[in-house]
Amino acid sequence: MTIAEVSTAAPPLDWRGDLYSHALRTGRGPLYLRRHDGWMLPLDVERWCGAVDEIDGLVVNRCRGAVLDIGCGPGRFAAALRRRRHRVLGIDVSPVAVERTRDNGAPALHLSVYDRLPGEGSWDTALLMDGNIGIGGDPVALLRRITHITAPGGLLITEVANSNVDERLTVHVDNGAGRRGGRFAWARIGAEALARLTSDSNWRIVEHWSRDDRAFCALRSGRAQSPTAVSPDGQPLE
Repeated sequence: MTIAEVSTAAPPLDWRGDLYSHALRTGRGPLYLRRHDGWMLPLDVERWCGAVDEIDGLVVNRCRGAVLDIGCGPGRFAAALRRRRHRVLGIDVSPVAVERTRDNGAPALHLSVYDRLPGEGSWDTALLMDGNIGIGGDPVALLRRITHITAPGGLLITEVANSNVDERLTVHVDNGAGRRGGRFAWARIGAEALARLTSDSNWRIVEHWSRDDRAFCALRSGRAQSPTAVSPDGQPLE
Protein backbone atom coordinates (compact mmCIF):
# COMPACT_ATOMS: atom_id res chain seq x y z
CA MET A 1 0.00 0.00 0.00
CA THR A 2 1.90 3.63 -0.71
CA ILE A 3 6.42 10.58 -2.56
CA ALA A 4 5.53 13.50 -4.00
CA GLU A 5 1.89 14.11 -4.83
CA VAL A 6 0.81 15.70 -8.08
CA SER A 7 -1.48 18.20 -6.37
CA THR A 8 -2.03 19.64 -2.92
CA ALA A 9 -5.62 18.43 -3.37
CA ALA A 10 -4.53 14.78 -3.56
CA PRO A 11 -5.92 12.63 -0.74
CA PRO A 12 -3.36 11.87 2.00
CA LEU A 13 -1.73 8.48 1.52
CA ASP A 14 0.27 7.58 4.60
CA TRP A 15 1.42 3.97 4.71
CA ARG A 16 4.98 4.95 5.63
CA GLY A 17 4.84 4.36 9.37
CA ASP A 18 7.47 2.28 11.14
CA LEU A 19 4.87 -0.27 12.27
CA TYR A 20 3.85 -1.07 8.70
CA SER A 21 7.47 -1.21 7.52
CA HIS A 22 8.40 -3.49 10.40
CA ALA A 23 5.49 -5.82 9.65
CA LEU A 24 6.49 -6.09 6.00
CA ARG A 25 10.13 -6.75 6.90
CA THR A 26 9.24 -9.53 9.33
CA GLY A 27 6.31 -10.85 7.30
CA ARG A 28 3.97 -11.01 10.29
CA GLY A 29 1.58 -9.00 12.45
CA PRO A 30 -0.42 -8.35 14.44
CA LEU A 31 -1.33 -5.10 12.72
CA TYR A 32 -4.62 -3.20 12.58
CA LEU A 33 -6.30 -0.12 11.20
CA ARG A 34 -7.71 1.60 14.27
CA ARG A 35 -10.56 4.11 14.21
CA HIS A 36 -10.89 6.99 16.72
CA ASP A 37 -13.54 5.10 18.69
CA GLY A 38 -11.28 2.08 19.21
CA TRP A 39 -12.73 -0.14 16.46
CA MET A 40 -9.94 -2.09 14.80
CA LEU A 41 -9.70 -3.81 11.40
CA PRO A 42 -7.15 -6.65 11.36
CA LEU A 43 -4.60 -6.50 8.54
CA ASP A 44 -3.58 -9.90 7.20
CA VAL A 45 0.16 -9.26 6.95
CA GLU A 46 1.06 -12.95 6.79
CA ARG A 47 -1.19 -13.47 3.74
CA TRP A 48 0.11 -10.33 2.06
CA CYS A 49 3.70 -11.47 2.52
CA GLY A 50 3.08 -15.01 1.26
CA ALA A 51 2.47 -16.39 -2.20
CA VAL A 52 -0.90 -16.00 -3.92
CA ASP A 53 -3.46 -18.40 -2.54
CA GLU A 54 -6.43 -20.02 -4.27
CA ILE A 55 -8.65 -16.97 -3.78
CA ASP A 56 -5.92 -14.63 -5.04
CA GLY A 57 -5.59 -16.91 -8.06
CA LEU A 58 -9.15 -16.05 -9.10
CA VAL A 59 -7.96 -12.46 -9.46
CA VAL A 60 -4.77 -13.40 -11.29
CA ASN A 61 -6.76 -15.50 -13.77
CA ARG A 62 -8.94 -12.50 -14.65
CA CYS A 63 -6.07 -10.12 -15.41
CA ARG A 64 -5.49 -9.25 -19.05
CA GLY A 65 -2.51 -7.69 -20.80
CA ALA A 66 -0.31 -5.19 -19.00
CA VAL A 67 -1.16 -4.96 -15.30
CA LEU A 68 -0.57 -2.13 -12.83
CA ASP A 69 -0.76 -3.26 -9.18
CA ILE A 70 -1.69 -0.14 -7.19
CA GLY A 71 -0.52 -0.30 -3.59
CA CYS A 72 1.28 -3.55 -4.36
CA GLY A 73 2.52 -4.15 -0.81
CA PRO A 74 5.13 -6.94 -0.73
CA GLY A 75 4.19 -7.91 -4.28
CA ARG A 76 2.52 -11.30 -4.26
CA PHE A 77 0.18 -10.38 -7.14
CA ALA A 78 2.89 -8.66 -9.17
CA ALA A 79 5.20 -11.66 -8.73
CA ALA A 80 2.51 -14.16 -9.77
CA LEU A 81 1.64 -12.08 -12.84
CA ARG A 82 5.31 -11.78 -13.75
CA ARG A 83 5.63 -15.55 -13.65
CA ARG A 84 2.72 -15.72 -16.10
CA ARG A 85 4.65 -13.37 -18.40
CA HIS A 86 2.36 -10.39 -18.03
CA ARG A 87 3.95 -6.98 -18.32
CA VAL A 88 3.42 -5.85 -14.74
CA LEU A 89 4.43 -2.99 -12.48
CA GLY A 90 3.80 -2.56 -8.78
CA ILE A 91 3.61 0.89 -7.21
CA ASP A 92 3.59 1.66 -3.49
CA VAL A 93 4.37 4.60 -1.22
CA SER A 94 6.22 2.26 1.16
CA PRO A 95 9.92 1.82 0.27
CA VAL A 96 9.93 -1.49 2.14
CA ALA A 97 7.00 -2.75 0.06
CA VAL A 98 8.80 -1.79 -3.13
CA GLU A 99 11.95 -3.55 -1.95
CA ARG A 100 10.05 -6.73 -1.09
CA THR A 101 8.22 -6.72 -4.42
CA ARG A 102 11.53 -6.47 -6.26
CA ASP A 103 12.97 -9.25 -4.11
CA ASN A 104 9.97 -11.35 -5.18
CA GLY A 105 11.01 -10.91 -8.81
CA ALA A 106 8.62 -8.20 -10.00
CA PRO A 107 9.35 -4.60 -10.97
CA ALA A 108 8.07 -1.95 -8.57
CA LEU A 109 8.40 1.81 -8.14
CA HIS A 110 8.14 4.04 -5.10
CA LEU A 111 5.18 6.07 -6.37
CA SER A 112 1.67 7.11 -5.39
CA VAL A 113 -1.27 6.45 -7.67
CA TYR A 114 -1.55 10.24 -7.92
CA ASP A 115 1.98 10.65 -9.28
CA ARG A 116 2.71 10.70 -12.98
CA LEU A 117 3.09 7.00 -13.79
CA PRO A 118 4.93 5.05 -16.49
CA GLY A 119 2.61 4.02 -19.32
CA GLU A 120 -0.11 6.40 -18.18
CA GLY A 121 -3.29 5.70 -20.14
CA SER A 122 -2.12 2.36 -21.50
CA TRP A 123 -2.52 -0.22 -18.71
CA ASP A 124 -4.94 -2.98 -19.68
CA THR A 125 -5.69 -3.99 -16.07
CA ALA A 126 -5.36 -2.18 -12.75
CA LEU A 127 -5.50 -3.92 -9.38
CA LEU A 128 -6.70 -2.57 -6.03
CA MET A 129 -6.25 -5.51 -3.68
CA ASP A 130 -6.39 -5.94 0.10
CA GLY A 131 -8.70 -2.99 0.71
CA ASN A 132 -6.84 -0.53 -1.52
CA ILE A 133 -10.12 0.86 -2.84
CA GLY A 134 -9.83 2.85 0.40
CA ILE A 135 -6.64 4.68 -0.62
CA GLY A 136 -6.92 8.37 0.27
CA GLY A 137 -10.40 8.00 1.78
CA ASP A 138 -12.13 9.02 -1.47
CA PRO A 139 -13.08 6.11 -3.77
CA VAL A 140 -14.65 8.49 -6.32
CA ALA A 141 -11.40 10.42 -6.73
CA LEU A 142 -9.48 7.16 -6.92
CA LEU A 143 -11.75 5.72 -9.61
CA ARG A 144 -11.49 8.96 -11.57
CA ARG A 145 -7.70 8.80 -11.39
CA ILE A 146 -7.60 5.16 -12.52
CA THR A 147 -9.78 6.04 -15.52
CA HIS A 148 -6.83 8.04 -16.84
CA ILE A 149 -4.23 5.40 -15.95
CA THR A 150 -5.89 2.51 -17.78
CA ALA A 151 -6.37 2.11 -21.50
CA PRO A 152 -9.73 2.78 -23.18
CA GLY A 153 -11.98 -0.15 -22.23
CA GLY A 154 -9.52 -1.10 -19.48
CA LEU A 155 -10.25 -3.45 -16.60
CA LEU A 156 -10.13 -2.64 -12.89
CA ILE A 157 -10.25 -5.48 -10.37
CA THR A 158 -10.78 -4.40 -6.79
CA GLU A 159 -11.24 -6.20 -3.51
CA VAL A 160 -14.24 -4.80 -1.61
CA ALA A 161 -15.71 -5.27 1.84
CA ASN A 162 -17.75 -8.45 2.12
CA SER A 163 -20.72 -6.49 3.49
CA ASN A 164 -22.92 -3.57 2.50
CA VAL A 165 -20.63 -0.94 3.99
CA ASP A 166 -19.78 2.57 2.79
CA GLU A 167 -17.49 4.39 5.24
CA ARG A 168 -15.04 7.27 5.07
CA LEU A 169 -12.63 6.92 7.97
CA THR A 170 -9.69 8.53 9.70
CA VAL A 171 -7.48 5.72 10.97
CA HIS A 172 -3.99 4.91 12.10
CA VAL A 173 -1.91 1.76 12.02
CA ASP A 174 -1.87 0.03 15.41
CA ASN A 175 -0.01 -3.06 16.58
CA GLY A 176 -2.59 -3.89 19.26
CA ALA A 177 -0.02 -3.40 22.01
CA GLY A 178 -0.05 0.36 22.43
CA ARG A 179 2.05 1.48 19.47
CA ARG A 180 0.47 3.41 16.61
CA GLY A 181 1.36 5.46 13.54
CA GLY A 182 0.04 8.78 12.28
CA ARG A 183 -3.58 9.28 11.25
CA PHE A 184 -4.66 9.19 7.62
CA ALA A 185 -7.81 9.02 5.52
CA TRP A 186 -9.17 5.64 4.45
CA ALA A 187 -12.43 4.17 3.16
CA ARG A 188 -14.31 0.88 3.31
CA ILE A 189 -16.80 0.06 0.59
CA GLY A 190 -18.84 -2.97 -0.40
CA ALA A 191 -20.09 -4.00 -3.83
CA GLU A 192 -23.50 -2.32 -3.53
CA ALA A 193 -21.99 1.01 -2.53
CA LEU A 194 -19.39 0.70 -5.29
CA ALA A 195 -22.17 0.18 -7.83
CA ARG A 196 -23.81 3.41 -6.65
CA LEU A 197 -20.55 5.32 -6.95
CA THR A 198 -19.91 4.08 -10.48
CA SER A 199 -23.44 4.68 -11.80
CA ASP A 200 -22.51 8.14 -13.12
CA SER A 201 -18.88 7.41 -13.98
CA ASN A 202 -16.93 5.85 -16.81
CA TRP A 203 -16.80 2.57 -14.88
CA ARG A 204 -19.39 -0.19 -14.74
CA ILE A 205 -19.27 -3.36 -12.68
CA VAL A 206 -19.15 -6.38 -14.97
CA GLU A 207 -18.59 -9.08 -12.35
CA HIS A 208 -18.91 -9.54 -8.61
CA TRP A 209 -17.76 -12.65 -6.76
CA SER A 210 -16.90 -13.74 -3.25
CA ARG A 211 -15.09 -16.64 -1.65
CA ASP A 212 -14.91 -17.33 2.07
CA ASP A 213 -14.86 -13.89 3.71
CA ARG A 214 -13.39 -11.99 0.73
CA ALA A 215 -15.26 -10.20 -2.06
CA PHE A 216 -14.21 -8.70 -5.39
CA CYS A 217 -15.56 -6.63 -8.26
CA ALA A 218 -14.34 -6.35 -11.84
CA LEU A 219 -15.12 -3.05 -13.54
CA ARG A 220 -14.83 -2.07 -17.19
CA SER A 221 -13.97 1.43 -18.31
CA GLY A 222 -16.25 3.07 -20.84
CA ARG A 223 -13.60 5.58 -21.87
CA ALA A 224 -13.32 5.68 -25.64
CA GLN A 225 -10.07 7.57 -26.02
CA SER A 226 -7.12 8.75 -23.98
CA PRO A 227 -7.95 12.06 -22.29
CA THR A 228 -5.57 14.43 -20.55
CA ALA A 229 -4.49 12.94 -17.22
CA VAL A 230 -6.05 14.68 -14.23
CA SER A 231 -5.42 15.08 -10.51
CA PRO A 232 -8.04 14.11 -7.89
CA ASP A 233 -9.66 17.57 -8.08
CA GLY A 234 -10.14 17.19 -11.85
CA GLN A 235 -7.29 19.50 -12.88
CA PRO A 236 -5.01 18.51 -15.82
CA LEU A 237 -1.60 17.19 -14.89
CA GLU A 238 1.27 19.09 -16.41
